[in-house]
Amino acid sequence: MSWLERIISKTGMGKKIPKTTEASWIECKKCKEQILEVDLIENFHICPKCDHHFRMKPLDRIRLLVNPDSFEEHDQNLTSADPIKFKDKKKYKDRVKTALKAGGSTDAIVCGTGKMGDHEVELCVFDFFFLGGSMGSVVGEKITRGIERAIRNDRAVIIVSCSGGARMQEGILSLMQMAKTSAALQLLAEKQLPYISVLADPTTGGVSASFAFLGDIIIAEPKALIGFAGPRVIEQTIRQKLPEGFQRSEFLLEHGLIDQVVHRKELRNHLNNLLSHMKNTPISKLTTAKPATAEADPVKSDAE
Repeated sequence: MSWLERIISKTGMGKKIPKTTEASWIECKKCKEQILEVDLIENFHICPKCDHHFRMKPLDRIRLLVNPDSFEEHDQNLTSADPIKFKDKKKYKDRVKTALKAGGSTDAIVCGTGKMGDHEVELCVFDFFFLGGSMGSVVGEKITRGIERAIRNDRAVIIVSCSGGARMQEGILSLMQMAKTSAALQLLAEKQLPYISVLADPTTGGVSASFAFLGDIIIAEPKALIGFAGPRVIEQTIRQKLPEGFQRSEFLLEHGLIDQVVHRKELRNHLNNLLSHMKNTPISKLTTAKPATAEADPVKSDAE
């Protein structure tokens, strides 16, 4: 053995270094602090430094709101077609395929039946990570079916909006979902069944111009961006500087456009109390919500 080989054998040089699991860090958009991903998830996607509310995936949101092992997803097999053969830099059908391969939802919303305390509810939760939570024909159909289930089974409806608005790749068909969902909510109102609208960041475009603002009670998370057109578009149109905090939850509450701003950690209890008051029933006791890192019960599917 040469002197070089002896040095290599003693020092371990040249050996493969075993891979170590590195912690994932996420930068908070508000305070710019670095947060361990596991800490962020355990804190329900809220920055422990500045209380900034990150966007949530729909299943994490569902675990936060309903009783464990109580949510049954409906209509999950509905997927978007390409009705007008839309193409910009990329074909619409290819964009949908890419979003599907990323995992999670089969479209920009998850709808199903769950229990919140003693209350059975039809819960619809937007997925912003699927094409920006945009509303196409599938989103409108799933919301409408959820409202129709609520009418048949005497249940309340809760919709958690987090969307960039109507999906332009489906043209006027996406805009028709505004009228479709609004008409379904009118039937719900005639049955005197509660509808609570929860607005997360962002809630804009055709979603804000339809069912998101038709709730019997409209709740928003703190600092959520809520409006129709974005603030930059409005400033360019009216050629004026917008007020501080324009289109944020607190601004809308101050000007009477929404009813309440509720912290995410308090949202489940708050919704449960509201449902009890609206349905004139005793306030039910809730179990502790589990973050995604905990052993959460699986979401059941009507396809099983």
